[in-house]
Amino acid sequence: MKLQRRLPIGAELMAAQGAQFRVWAPKCRRVDVILEDGSPQSAPLEPEGNGYFSGVIPAGVGCRYRFRLDGAGPFPDPASRFQPEGPHGPSQIIDPSAFRWSDSTWKGSGRDGQVIYELHIGTFTREGTWAAAERELPELAAAGITLLEVMPVADFPGRFGWGYDGVCLFAPTRLYGDPDDFRRFVDRAHAAGLGVILDVVYNHLGPDGNYLKQFSDDYFTDRYGNEWGEAINFDGETAGPVREFFIANAGYWIDEFHLDGLRLDATQQIFDASPVHVLTEIGRRVRAAARGRATYVVAENETQEAKLVRPVEDGGYGLDAVWNDDFHHSAVVALTGRQEAYFADYAGTPQELVSAAKHGFLYQGQALSWRKALRGKPAFGVAHEAFVCFLENHDQIANTGTGERLRVQTSPGRYRAMTALLLLGPWTPLLFQGEEFGASSPFLFFADVGDASVRNGTRKGRAEWLAPFLCLSENETLKEMLAPDDPEAFLQCKLDFSEREKNRQLYDMHIDLLKLRRGDSRFQEQGSGGMDGAVLGRESFVVRYFSNANDDRLLLVNLGPQQVLRHASQPLLAPPLAHTWEQLWTSDSPRYGGSGAAASATQKQWCLPAESTVALWSRRL
Repeated sequence: MKLQRRLPIGAELMAAQGAQFRVWAPKCRRVDVILEDGSPQSAPLEPEGNGYFSGVIPAGVGCRYRFRLDGAGPFPDPASRFQPEGPHGPSQIIDPSAFRWSDSTWKGSGRDGQVIYELHIGTFTREGTWAAAERELPELAAAGITLLEVMPVADFPGRFGWGYDGVCLFAPTRLYGDPDDFRRFVDRAHAAGLGVILDVVYNHLGPDGNYLKQFSDDYFTDRYGNEWGEAINFDGETAGPVREFFIANAGYWIDEFHLDGLRLDATQQIFDASPVHVLTEIGRRVRAAARGRATYVVAENETQEAKLVRPVEDGGYGLDAVWNDDFHHSAVVALTGRQEAYFADYAGTPQELVSAAKHGFLYQGQALSWRKALRGKPAFGVAHEAFVCFLENHDQIANTGTGERLRVQTSPGRYRAMTALLLLGPWTPLLFQGEEFGASSPFLFFADVGDASVRNGTRKGRAEWLAPFLCLSENETLKEMLAPDDPEAFLQCKLDFSEREKNRQLYDMHIDLLKLRRGDSRFQEQGSGGMDGAVLGRESFVVRYFSNANDDRLLLVNLGPQQVLRHASQPLLAPPLAHTWEQLWTSDSPRYGGSGAAASATQKQWCLPAESTVALWSRRL
C-alpha cells in the first residue's frame, strides 16, 4: 500500500489509515464520499481552496463508492480505477501494488525493429477476455510479432464496443476482466517477448456515461470544433487541472500496467495553443513513468503533421511514430481499383508506392479533393521507421461497410505481393488481428448503446460516413448494413483460429516474411542504411537497400502480368561491382500457393513474374 499519491485525483490506499479520496470539483461547494458496501455511509471531503476536495476515510480494497456533489448524484469517480457495474455504477477501490509482476528484466519496446499487431480484446477470441487473449501470446510471438497495440479499454456503457467512446479513462472496462487480468496479460506478453501499447482517446469522451461536467465545466471548451462532440480544454485559463488529468492518465498506464507506450487516437482533434503542446508533455510523462525502459508513442493524425515526430528542439512534439494512411489508400487502389470517397485522391501507381517508401507521406501540403483542403506538412528527413504502414486496421476494414477483408477484394497473387511489400518495406509494418492467417471474419463498427437518442445518432452518423464508400444514399446505407448496436455485428467479428491451418499457406508466408525481416542483414535495418526506388512499368517497381559492404538487396514488385525488361536501363537494377543478383525469396512460391515462377536477372534480360514480389541478394562472383 502507498503512503504517497500516485495520481492527482482518485481513491488511493494509505497504509493503516484507509483510503484518501481527492477530486477536482471547482463548481461545487460540498463534496461527499458515499461508501456503498453494506448500508451506505457518507463522509464529507475537505476543500483545499483550489477546486480540489480531499480526505482520508476508513475504506479498503474492493470498497465501492461514489461522490455526491452539492447534494446531487451520486456520481462515479472521474479517476476511478475500476467500474465493476459499468460507467453508470459505483467506482471500486483498487490496490495497484498488490499484483506480483515477473517482468523485472523486461527492457521495454522502442521505435526501431517493431512489427505491430492491432487487436480488439472483445473480438480477438471467442471469450473476449484478457485471459483468453493471453493464451494466444506465444503463437503471436512465434509468428514474428513484436508489439501488440490494444484498441481502447477505458470503460464505456453497454455489452460491446470499439472503445473509442470511453468515459472512464482510468478504468479498464469490466467487459474483458478486472484490472489485474489486464496486468497479467501484459506480464505474460513480456514473458513471451512481446511489448504492449494501448490505444487511448484524448480528443473527446463518449456521450453516454460522461459525468465530468458534473464536477467541472472546464473539462471541455467550445473554442474549437470537434468531429465527435465537445473538444477537451487543454489551453484555457482553467486548463491546468484538465491537462494534469490527461497527462497523468498517460503515465498511469505505463506505471501501473507496465505498458510499453501508447497509440494516440485522432491527434488532429487535440487542440492546444499552449507554449508546450500537451502531446509533448504526454510523451515526456510516458518516458518518465517507464523509469528507464524503452517506450513507444505513436500518433494517428489525419492531417499528416510531420512535426508530431520531429524532435522538440526542432519545433516538433517528440513522439516516436505516426500512422501513414497514404500508403494504405494507394495500396488499396492498386489492388482493387477503388475510387470512391478518399480513395479518389490516389492513383495506386508504382510511383506512389515508391514515393511512400522513400518519403513516408504522399500528401505533404498539396491540394486534396476529399477534404477540400491542403493536407500534410513536409516530412523530408523523417526516419522511415517513424511511419507506421498497414493494409488493414480497424477503421479501414470497417469502412467497406460490410467489414470485408482486403484479401477477398483482389487476386491472391496481387495480395501476396502487396503483403510482401508491407512486411519488407522500410517503414514499421502493422497487421490487424487475423490478417496474418487470412481471417474470414469481418470487422464491423459495433457499439451497444442503451440511450435511444445516442443510438439513433450513432446509426445515422455511421450511415452518413459510409454512404460515399458504398456509393449509396444514407437511407440505403441504413438499410444495407447491420445496425452498430445489433449484437450480430459484434459476434461476426470474432476470430476463428482454426483458420490458421485452413489458410496455412498465407500464414506460412507471413511467418517467413517476418523471419526474413528480422533475420536478413539488410531488411532488418528498415532502410536506415540507405535506400532508393524506381518505376519499372505500369504496375511494377523496384526498391533497393544499399550496403557499404556491397551486401545490397532488391525488392521487385510486379502487380501486373509477367514483365520482360529487354532494356534494363534503370541503374538501381545494376548489381554491385563483381557481384550478381540471386533470388532470396518470392511471394510466388508454391509454398504460398503461387506458381513457382522465378525472377530472371541476366545480362540479356530481366523477367518479373506476374503478380509477385521477389527479393534478390547480391552474391560475389
